[in-house]
Amino acid sequence: MARRVVVALLGPVHWSPPGVDLAQWRAALAEDVIDLFATLNEVEVAVAVTPADRALADALVWPGTAVYEVAEPTPNAVFAALEGYDQAAVLVSDVPDLPALTVGKLLRPLTSRPVAVAPVEGGGPGLLGVAVRLPAPDWLPTLELDTATPAEARANAPRPGDVAVTTGWRRLRGPADLATLDPAFEGWEATRALLSGSARPT
Repeated sequence: MARRVVVALLGPVHWSPPGVDLAQWRAALAEDVIDLFATLNEVEVAVAVTPADRALADALVWPGTAVYEVAEPTPNAVFAALEGYDQAAVLVSDVPDLPALTVGKLLRPLTSRPVAVAPVEGGGPGLLGVAVRLPAPDWLPTLELDTATPAEARANAPRPGDVAVTTGWRRLRGPADLATLDPAFEGWEATRALLSGSARPT
C-alpha cells in the first residue's frame, strides 16, 4: 500500500469576522482542520508552516504529528520537504468544516494521475488543495493556494489529463463564506466556539 501523508498548510489568513481577533481566528480554523485530518484513515498527518509560524503549529498539533518548516507557504515547498512518502496532499487551513470525503477524493486520482487539484467551490480564486505522487513532477508550477487555478496547474503538463480536478469546497475568506457554515454539521468546534463568543482565552 502506498504511504500517504495529508498536510495542513498554515498559510496567511487575511480576514476575520467583525469583533474576532485575526490571530485567534486563524488558530481556530487551523485547529479544526488539524483535528479533522487526525480522523482520516490510511494516511499520516502533518502540518507545514514558515519558520515565523512554528509556535502556532506547535500549539495546535497532536503529539507525534510532524511539523515541517518551509521557506514559503506553497504546496511545492511542502512536497520538496517530504521524505519517505509515495503520495502527498497539501490543503489550506481555512476550511474548518471540510468533509473528510473531500480529502479522500483529492487523493484518489493519484492511482492513475501524477497530480490532482481541488478547486474552491463556486469558482472563487485559489485552490482548496493539491495532491501529487512523489516526487512532484518537474513540470508542476509553483502554486499559490490563494490565487492558483486548475488551468495554471495544467499549464506545463505533458497532457491536460495529467492533472485531475476533484471535488471542491468553499474557504472561509469573507462574510459570504461565513454565512454558509452549517451549525448542524459535526465538527469545527474551535471555530464554532470562537463565533459563539465562548472561545477559551489564549
